[in-house]
Amino acid sequence: MADDVTQNLIFDSSHDEVTFSSPRDGVVHVRGKKMTVTPVFYAYWRFAAERQRIFYRRLQRIGTHRFTEDPVLAQYKFTNAYRASDRVSQYLIRNVIYRDDLPNDAANLFYRIILFKLFNKTQTWQYLEESFGQLIWEAFDFSKFAKALTDRMASGERIYSAAYIMPSARSAFGCELKHQNHLRLIEYLMAHQYPARLRACKSMMQAFELLRSAPSIGPFLAYQFSIDLNYSSLTNFSESEFVIAGPGSLDGIDKCFRNAREHSPEDIIQYMYEHQDQHFSEQKLNFLSLWGRPLQLIDCQNVFCEISKYARVAFPEFAGIAGRTRIKQKFSEGAPLPPPWYPPDWGLNARIQIGV
Repeated sequence: MADDVTQNLIFDSSHDEVTFSSPRDGVVHVRGKKMTVTPVFYAYWRFAAERQRIFYRRLQRIGTHRFTEDPVLAQYKFTNAYRASDRVSQYLIRNVIYRDDLPNDAANLFYRIILFKLFNKTQTWQYLEESFGQLIWEAFDFSKFAKALTDRMASGERIYSAAYIMPSARSAFGCELKHQNHLRLIEYLMAHQYPARLRACKSMMQAFELLRSAPSIGPFLAYQFSIDLNYSSLTNFSESEFVIAGPGSLDGIDKCFRNAREHSPEDIIQYMYEHQDQHFSEQKLNFLSLWGRPLQLIDCQNVFCEISKYARVAFPEFAGIAGRTRIKQKFSEGAPLPPPWYPPDWGLNARIQIGV
């Protein structure tokens, strides 16, 4: 069942339907290999376009009680089409990375970003700032930080985001509590000169491999951390030079292509990045880019994660790899969105106009 939302919905602003009028309509070629697409593939593009329109509508305060006519997007929570526009990424960029009141040498930038991302929760960062003042590497104290976080947990507060599951790292560092192991991981990274070694990397793949070499950091986290660190001045890689498909993305890919498991998921994500204009145009979608910035590899990877969730309700006949059937988080409007702000090297901030 579709959880009281219309099943098999394929949408755009005019609610045109996608039809499969010829074999060509259901086939794409990825690195010269034929791939058969499902209706979820077409919904991928329509989802990206509509989710980005919702982002702009919220910024412009258009339709404050209903930002979309799509019943799934109206009822459930989904991340933005662009990862950097999401609330936690915006907080990281604004309140953790670009700080005039904190030292911005490589060690401190790296320390702040990793400390924030290990928990990935703004309230935890704010709690640590309230407890210890300026969060600088020179003032880090394992015992004090561990106790503070243990006390916060004891008070009934969650210290980790539910966005993704962090490995406990107990086998690597031997502490009883997960946050203790993650604090030890920070010590390990700093002791092994990861900030300087990261700055010396010549590509995002090198940065990924460096982070992947650390205890308990798997490929998914290594890639996510590479993207987060790249928001800062520590590295300056293109977001479209390298990608790793995470678990949610793999599930979305499996729902979009009937023979997905015969192909490299990273090649598929690369295809989506390179052919986005073609597919938006073919479906007559007016995709509102991020002030001229097209979807990057990380964004195409994330949209696969989100279409995986969307399909649980709109396309329940496509089980994917995970076989999950429900979307847990419901959409709530919350506070108005502040004007976004992006890494200065992207050249977007001077272009941002709200309410026009």
